[in-house]
Amino acid sequence: MSTEPDARLAHLQRVAWWLDSGIGIPGTRFRIGADAIIGLVPVLGDAAGAVLAATFLAEGVRRGVSRATLVRIAFNIAVDALLGVVPLLGDFSDAVWKANVRNVALLERHWTDPGRARRSDRLFIAALVGTLALTCAALIVGSALLTVWLFRVATGG
Repeated sequence: MSTEPDARLAHLQRVAWWLDSGIGIPGTRFRIGADAIIGLVPVLGDAAGAVLAATFLAEGVRRGVSRATLVRIAFNIAVDALLGVVPLLGDFSDAVWKANVRNVALLERHWTDPGRARRSDRLFIAALVGTLALTCAALIVGSALLTVWLFRVATGG
């Protein structure tokens, strides 16, 4: 690795730290970041947090990170943004999920140990596809059961 990617990684780590963990809560070991604070502003704060988080995705694209790693980064941003729109839960999730720190760790792993990153990405994608398949199956079964129940109610049988 040349010094330019090392400097870029160090910069991304600092940005992620400030966004997710830069502010200590007095009297505790818990830390929050600017993302949790700007997320307190309804709608605009969560949108701003997602835009800031997208810089890690853009850096991954710029550096040729694998598609699977980009999906993982986008997943972290999506979880953060979707939970962020729920009042109170969103503010708490910003403080706990720490999507930016997760994403910079994914970028670092891709740059420092691509083989390990590929294995980890494959496992994540398999789990994601499995979860989606189970969700679809549950929706199909639930719909079928609901249809049968509604048919019985409608026909009196």
